[in-house]
Amino acid sequence: MTADRGTPAQRERATARARTSTLEQRPPRLWAVVGATGTGKSELSLDLAQRLAESGRAAEIVNADAMQVYRGMDIGTAKVPERERRGVPHHLFDVLAPREEATVAWYQAEARAAIRRIHVRDADAILVGGSGLYVSSVLFDFQFPPRDDALRAELEAAAERDGVDALLERLRALDAQTAAAVDARNPRRVVRALEVALLGGDAQVTLPTEPRLWQGDETGGTRILGVQVDRTTLVQRLDRRVEQMWSAGLLDEVRALIPEGIGDGPTASRAIGYAQALGHLDGRLTQVEAIEETRVLTRRYARRQVSWFKRYAEVEWLNPGEMPA
Repeated sequence: MTADRGTPAQRERATARARTSTLEQRPPRLWAVVGATGTGKSELSLDLAQRLAESGRAAEIVNADAMQVYRGMDIGTAKVPERERRGVPHHLFDVLAPREEATVAWYQAEARAAIRRIHVRDADAILVGGSGLYVSSVLFDFQFPPRDDALRAELEAAAERDGVDALLERLRALDAQTAAAVDARNPRRVVRALEVALLGGDAQVTLPTEPRLWQGDETGGTRILGVQVDRTTLVQRLDRRVEQMWSAGLLDEVRALIPEGIGDGPTASRAIGYAQALGHLDGRLTQVEAIEETRVLTRRYARRQVSWFKRYAEVEWLNPGEMPA
């Protein structure tokens, strides 16, 4: 005769206690919620934080969207309003003015510092966003080429004065391979490549073929969750999102950001939706053209995101609304 294991409710409570005990015993973990724009990453990250809290483990969210770091860029980036964050602490949102430059090297240092602070508080960190290089810079252990702002300014002035071809000649003398590979039509990339070469670095540093996780099993480990939507449904979602952005007041948001320097910002001014809104406001695009261009670029960006995250061997793919085991 088997022993009485209690009622279903008692068994459920025992399972919950065991799960809570396990969570309390393990070191804090790094989670990542990734996927294309419009798939529901923010919702999943909040649901995950709530589920962890109910199981006895606090969790905090770290932004990995290159444009959500900017103050005032809310509508066009689908930033979750503070009132909808369910009391979950959020980090690296609204930390830069639109005129400031966001770089991956800067982001990597800031995000990892935020994650370390979260882990010191014995909480899990949830990295959420769709900017592939930003996500990879945190999850995987790789280094960025050196930087020197004064040298960069000097090279930018030289490019303006002497032309990009003169900088390319200097680059060829230092690093012929990089000079052959760099986009010669993009002065910014030529300047950056020459800056790195002059500093003795490797301008072709990329994500390693077999990257090693920054937070491995010796810490709390890393779990990567990917949200996927079939292509037809995703395109419909993205088209609706673009329409909603414009109807929700994207043009007014951009008008308010012009005095904050969005038109001069080397990163923010190129954001999808914002660049088109600026083009409409300065007369280069009609509103119909601006909306259509935003749609096309958003779909293209989503395709690149899907391709990027499919390279992650560790990703656990989920449908919208689905929670991991």
